[in-house]
Amino acid sequence: QVHVVESGGGLVQAGGSLRLSCVASGNIFSHNVMGWYRQEPGKQRELVATFASGGFINYADSVKGRFTISRDNDKNTVYLQMNSLRPEDTAVYYCYVRNIGFVAQDYWGQGTQVTISS
Repeated sequence: QVHVVESGGGLVQAGGSLRLSCVASGNIFSHNVMGWYRQEPGKQRELVATFASGGFINYADSVKGRFTISRDNDKNTVYLQMNSLRPEDTAVYYCYVRNIGFVAQDYWGQGTQVTISS
């Protein structure tokens, strides 16, 4: 129903930057949330940042001041600008889309690897 594809991951040194992109296609509702989660080796998936269609933005405390989420609604695309990267940011980053109707339906991308070397 909704296809989600991330890109932009890679290997950078600590202090560097990366910009992730995610394009969603299919049946995307006008009321929705797009955002990013990540999963570090041996740990559970955690929220990074979300951006609701109504404008509400939420960041994890660990990335505030370093990461910026943005949306291009005409292209159904969400971005994550990551600056001042740290080794602990190393993870697989997953884009997600939540369609909001009577109930919420979540869709996930395949993930993109981000590796930060010290």
